[in-house]
Amino acid sequence: MILEMKVPSPGESIKEVEIATWLVKDGDYVEKDQAIAEVDSDKATLELPAEASGIITLKAEEGDAVAVGAVVCLIDTGAAKPEGGAAPAKEEAKAVEAPKAEAPKAAPVAEKTYATQAPSPAARKILEEKNIEPSAIVGTGKGGRITKDDAVNAVPSMGTPTGGNRGTERTKLSMLRRKVAERLVSAKNETAMLTTFNEVDMSAIYAIRDQYKEEFKAKHGLGLGFMSFFTKAVTRALQLYPDVNSMIDGQEKISYDFCDISVAVSGPKGLMVPVMRNAETLSFRGVEAEIKRLALRARDGQITVDEMTGGTFTISNGGVFGSMLSTPIINPPQSGILGMHNVVDRAIVKNGQIVIAPVMYVALSYDHRIIDGRESVGFLVAVKEALENPAEILMGGNVKKALEL
Repeated sequence: MILEMKVPSPGESIKEVEIATWLVKDGDYVEKDQAIAEVDSDKATLELPAEASGIITLKAEEGDAVAVGAVVCLIDTGAAKPEGGAAPAKEEAKAVEAPKAEAPKAAPVAEKTYATQAPSPAARKILEEKNIEPSAIVGTGKGGRITKDDAVNAVPSMGTPTGGNRGTERTKLSMLRRKVAERLVSAKNETAMLTTFNEVDMSAIYAIRDQYKEEFKAKHGLGLGFMSFFTKAVTRALQLYPDVNSMIDGQEKISYDFCDISVAVSGPKGLMVPVMRNAETLSFRGVEAEIKRLALRARDGQITVDEMTGGTFTISNGGVFGSMLSTPIINPPQSGILGMHNVVDRAIVKNGQIVIAPVMYVALSYDHRIIDGRESVGFLVAVKEALENPAEILMGGNVKKALEL
């Protein structure tokens, strides 16, 4: 029996996916539920599991855009499993049947090498006018052929050739990266985005972590990081300044009485933004556990579209990469995003004295169409106050109880 495998719907609004990587070869024997491909949607990269065991025939190439519901492969469920594991690929079977005499090798196609194909007549004329040798140009045409556009864009060498590699490579952006680019440009063009800044003395948080992090890890199996403090401070501030937890929909404002916090994490396919649901109800342990769970799923490529949809506010931590200061871009349709940065010992004034303290710069980017300066500045000051006095403001004066120790 031949089973047609169709692209399942990753989410209600997704009509098309892109074959990012085939994890099997044409003619392989696959087991039921084995991951056979990675597919990109405009929201996430997902694994495609085999629906049955048998020999697979691929019906799409890597990089192909495929409609949801379209057939991407066939599985011959009546084929017996070969001894020793996977069946040989069809290409390998053909190689066995081919004559032993070596055929002339074809020139490699468009790797990071100089073009070996002659330029087109139009390209040759342009190169002659520019006094440029064809061997100095990397062709982007079929088989490395130099096209007219290559010749038009070619620039004569302005210095002594060094003999070093000057190859280029052109690769297609993944569907996820293209969607991220589209959303970032849309956020810049369609919102009245403004950023306000402040600084946070992290001394109190450092003191709590130094005193309790080992006990916290021993009891809960989790690290006591900055994100739990920031998440608790943000959810408190969102409740104090609900406009920051609102969105514009046409000519209406939608306000939320819950805080679904999107957390920017780095995955193998790029930046992903999974969501902590009802973060205002989570304890310090609950926040750390949820962030760890989402980060592991992002790293392993298991994040689902549902887990990345519906946040009301975003926290982005560029500090883990060493960022000192930035203006984060709003994650639409949300109206605000908090940017965290690295912690550096800086000279600050305390009680009239110049002292050294661990300081982090924080940035709030917000949509000025719906959030006024009073709300934005008040929100960021509320976050600062909570982080500089976490024991009283975030932990109710009882640190061990708040950490469930």
